[in-house]
Amino acid sequence: MASLTVSPQLKYFNHPHSNCCCNTTGRSSALLPHFAICSSRRSSTRSNIHCNNAHPLDLNSLPPFLAFQFSQSQLPLKRTQIFVQQSGVHSRSSNNVHVGCCSSGSRNNGWEVMSVRVVKGLWESIRGAFLANPPTWESAIVANATIFLVGAQLLRAGLTGTGIAHAFVLAVLTWRAFAGQGLLLAAIFFIMGTAATKVKIKQKEVERTAEKRKGRRGPASVWGSGSAGTLCALASIAGYGGPSFSPVWKLAFVASFCTKLSDTVSSEIGKAYGKTTYLVSTLQIVPRGTEGAVSIEGTAAGLVASFLFSGAAYALNQVDVQGAVICVIASQIANLFESYVGALLQGQSGYEWLNNDAVNILNVTLGATLSIISRSLMS
Repeated sequence: MASLTVSPQLKYFNHPHSNCCCNTTGRSSALLPHFAICSSRRSSTRSNIHCNNAHPLDLNSLPPFLAFQFSQSQLPLKRTQIFVQQSGVHSRSSNNVHVGCCSSGSRNNGWEVMSVRVVKGLWESIRGAFLANPPTWESAIVANATIFLVGAQLLRAGLTGTGIAHAFVLAVLTWRAFAGQGLLLAAIFFIMGTAATKVKIKQKEVERTAEKRKGRRGPASVWGSGSAGTLCALASIAGYGGPSFSPVWKLAFVASFCTKLSDTVSSEIGKAYGKTTYLVSTLQIVPRGTEGAVSIEGTAAGLVASFLFSGAAYALNQVDVQGAVICVIASQIANLFESYVGALLQGQSGYEWLNNDAVNILNVTLGATLSIISRSLMS
């Protein structure tokens, strides 16, 4: 990528890939503070961009998606000739792309100048947010706002509108505590859990075992699944336990989501493919979807999900091998406990408050707690 220099001393200049005379320099250290870019397919166009001083336009300083437009393969210029005067730049061409230096007082094309400056500023803010190390509150908000905007359609497939808003708060806390790798793990949890929920959704609806709203989760489900992870994130941000305890909070965060993912996958796959389901407290055969019931198919799927999630956490350097094994074991123990609670207490008189979301909180909290205890004993 080359730089174009507009100078009052030049009579003509052009893009280095055109056939007209041009003046090109290497990458300049001076960057153009204000510039305008406009194009037209009309057969004849005249554009006046008034300048007070000449500045080099360094194409390398543009955001990639703008600078790329100036490459020879993307934007071949045809006989573009720009006449330079002390008062401004005048151009006429059959396929126009006008690039000129502008002062803050330019009379024409002001919106083009402002648009480019805004786009470049947004790009730098987003880029800085993703690269911030350690992450800040500002970088966490900007990065997650970008991700949620880009992934809005996917989020709507698994969450209600208010669920997305609450998930954003959880995502900001996660990014602030555990950076992008932590949020990527939460995204893996969301994608795998949503996919499992959608498996044979029509059959589940007929059997009345499907989640409400076609599997789209609301705020209660968001916090039921992410309550323990949120506490771990807050403890890590506050530095509770000192720097040496920070990896333990990260391990507990991973274990909580590993526990919930294993529970979700085992439940949803069991409701879809379980041939025989047993009440965990008595081993009595019960219909699919019964609270506290388990199946071989669902249990196996949940175990596989815990291995996959722990492996992803290891690949992202969130846990070591020992931590990954701890997460798998803790998740299976917590899920077994949750099944017992569901079979013995859920739906019983005096325990009306013990709904699925409350049981989920107990489940993920136990998974996180077991991981902390296990790491402490092994240390």
